[in-house]
Amino acid sequence: MTMLLPFFSSIPTTVYVNSTVYVNSAVYVNSTVYVNSAVYVNSTVNGRIPQFPFLLIVLLPLSWRISASAQPAQEFLHCLSLRFHNSSSFAKLVYTQHNSSYSSVLKSSAQNLRFTTPSTPTPLAIVTPLLASHIQAAVYCCRKHRLQVRTRSGGHDFEGLSYTTAYKVPFVVIDLVNLRSVQANVEKATVWVESGATIGELYYEIARKSRTLAFPAGIGHTVGVGGHLSGGGYGVLFRKYGLGADNVIDAHLFWAIRGGGGGSFGIVLAWKLKLVPVPANVTVFTVSKTLEQNATKLVHQWQYIAHKLPKEIHTSIIISRVNSSENEKMTVQASFTGIFLGSTDELVPLMEEKFPQLGIVKEDCFEMSWAESNLCATQCPVGVSLETLLERSQKSVLSKTFFKAKSDFVKQLIPESAFQGLWPKFYEDEAKFASMVFVAFGGKMEEISETESPYPHRAGNLYSILYVVDWEEEENKSSKKFMSWMGRVYNYMTPYVSKSPREAYSNYRDLDIGANKVNNDKESYAEARVWGLKYFKNNFDRLVHIKTKVDSQNFFRHEQSIPPLS
Repeated sequence: MTMLLPFFSSIPTTVYVNSTVYVNSAVYVNSTVYVNSAVYVNSTVNGRIPQFPFLLIVLLPLSWRISASAQPAQEFLHCLSLRFHNSSSFAKLVYTQHNSSYSSVLKSSAQNLRFTTPSTPTPLAIVTPLLASHIQAAVYCCRKHRLQVRTRSGGHDFEGLSYTTAYKVPFVVIDLVNLRSVQANVEKATVWVESGATIGELYYEIARKSRTLAFPAGIGHTVGVGGHLSGGGYGVLFRKYGLGADNVIDAHLFWAIRGGGGGSFGIVLAWKLKLVPVPANVTVFTVSKTLEQNATKLVHQWQYIAHKLPKEIHTSIIISRVNSSENEKMTVQASFTGIFLGSTDELVPLMEEKFPQLGIVKEDCFEMSWAESNLCATQCPVGVSLETLLERSQKSVLSKTFFKAKSDFVKQLIPESAFQGLWPKFYEDEAKFASMVFVAFGGKMEEISETESPYPHRAGNLYSILYVVDWEEEENKSSKKFMSWMGRVYNYMTPYVSKSPREAYSNYRDLDIGANKVNNDKESYAEARVWGLKYFKNNFDRLVHIKTKVDSQNFFRHEQSIPPLS
């Protein structure tokens, strides 16, 4: 059964789902999506947790003249009030710039504070829907009055594109914070989760029902599920089970939304996910070494070993500046962290065999549940309450702070001399709160084709790199110097990372690598291909083809959305 809610039921169109024809929508399945109306594919009407695999909102092209108003906010609100059948819910769910709660709602899940300054463009309105029909109304009215849409799940877009814009055009934020239900079915090893839920809320609900089931998503528990899965989503289980997007059930019906980036094809409201087995206890370890403790050689040796380790081990290295415990002298520290799907007694001899130079001993290890291990991975203290997963606001290097981030993929071993040349950059003033994170690939990622989903960074990658530089609020007026530091480090790494294209992870959005223009002109494809190949490699052209069929008028767009062919 498929529930269809077109914007206008009097306009007949067609849906093809597994050779069955439905009326009043338009979808072509089999790995390509052709959508010309509002389609709720495999969902319930009320917008809560559906009983079928997907709920996706897309647009019916308007055939009538769209008004160009001098008062877009007022006309949008009037349009929306007519389509919200309950006036009391309208007042509670829609915030304008004249509302006393507007600023707090806007900033509630704005994770990169670089985009919360007075000069940052702000939306004409924020809609916080409770039902799918509320989103349908908001999208319809934005389209009618030529307003752009920004959809926010958890607010972790690194360039703030889920709640602001560099275009300086009028826009509306659809904030999915009220659509965050999670329903886990232990017997079937599945879970339904709405896009407004955080990863932490998802993990908590799974853990509440089972200690031996998990979902292979990321470690940042404040990250929104919708944005995370839309970009692929990797975490501590991806060497064993693949990406979060690889474990979305029946997602082959909508190939593009499993890693093709959010904000290009519509609004996904709910996901059906496959849960995976894990031991009742896993083992977490951290071993930190400074340059004086042979960190350079250990980092270099890690490259040879990490991607070849058993799938059950996830390892990473966090590089940062610290003061030496011996003489308080500034130095660079490499923290080797890992999560093993097994016991300490199994892990220690395994690491003694595979990576004896690191010298892991039992005292470096802690056993805990899989859900608890995700908190340790974000540097929460061992033993912290599992309810911490439910906290939607927590300061970290990538949450509730001013930061700039970039990404790379490494396919060949980086020489030891290159690391030695890198370390002095961490002694510069701007690097006080800077870090680099190396995440080992291999395992399951070697087995999945790069065309299985839009996320292409699979076989052949030794590890990924995340670069981050943070700064304090009082330093934000000098933010350019931190951005310049990031640019210098990124340029230094050029000879040692992937080439043609220099690949990047779309969930670590970076507008430095390219951006679309405001208007959908004939050059948009060529411009977008510059950044598109970095994120999606050859999958970019397939995404463009789907976009052209789904949204030829390019309503769902932002600075790095997939463009249609003109």
